[in-house]
Amino acid sequence: MTPFPRVSGLFLIVVLAAALTVSACSRGGGGDQAPEPGDRAVARVLDETVWASDVKREAVAQGLVGEGEPLDVTSDLFRRVLDEVIDQKLLAREAERRRLDASPLAQRRLEATRERILGDMLVESVVNGAISDEAVQTLYNEQLRLAKTSEEIRVRLILSRTKAEADAVIGILGQGASFEAVAMERSVDEATRFSGGDLGYSTLDVMPQAYAGALRDRPAGSTVGPFQTEGGWAVLRVEDRRKESPPTLEQARPQIVRYLTYEGVRQLLEQLRGKAKVDVLLSGESAGQDQEPASAQPLAPAASSPTSVPAPVPAPAA
Repeated sequence: MTPFPRVSGLFLIVVLAAALTVSACSRGGGGDQAPEPGDRAVARVLDETVWASDVKREAVAQGLVGEGEPLDVTSDLFRRVLDEVIDQKLLAREAERRRLDASPLAQRRLEATRERILGDMLVESVVNGAISDEAVQTLYNEQLRLAKTSEEIRVRLILSRTKAEADAVIGILGQGASFEAVAMERSVDEATRFSGGDLGYSTLDVMPQAYAGALRDRPAGSTVGPFQTEGGWAVLRVEDRRKESPPTLEQARPQIVRYLTYEGVRQLLEQLRGKAKVDVLLSGESAGQDQEPASAQPLAPAASSPTSVPAPVPAPAA
């Protein structure tokens, strides 16, 4: 398991999905003045200019491109998103014509969106600007120093439905048959049988408990089993054992940046809450009660997601 900071995706870090979608379809008020240096007008809708940056922000909000990725104005993707921005502006203007924006509920929703955008811009200018290459390198070096590289094991599997079938597999292997050939012929694990039962390299901490317990002290070349698992009776062969290699700086950089961003947002919110009078008007809670900001509490990752990551580890000691 990689010993580097891994955090869930909930931050105040410019998660522009809802905010920028609304921003892209609202009236900008900037007239024909380019909102960004070098920006390019790409359409006009009811006398309002649509800029290339509007389309790019919408594409980022939808997750179609990354914040730092270019979006070619001649591409099919740009044209498709441009059409969506035009549709958004037409819908927004029609809503204004019908005075849907005048209701108290609409005003509160628009104000909430404005506050979200301003908060994101504050994070961009204060927190993101403080994340330097030096800070990333420092945390990477500290994590390398603290990391205890674990061992990876490459294993092959033959899975049988019954213990009698698994015992028969052991007998065939004992006569010198190839493990790979027996796996292809007899294993009921459809995911691996055609690759000779190859499970690849993994660490014990991510294996099912039955596998980890059976393999813990077995050297390369060992045949292990049969033992019962959730899917049947398993026979394993240890192909290789090696030390897990830590990620390179570039591989670890996105996770480190997310961690530093999380820490920056948490510290910023602590400072703001320390200066402000906040009364929580809920039954059973004291007014002005000190609470950790909700945005500093990342959601627990879904257990079923292969890319889920735990909450941030504490900052390393100096």
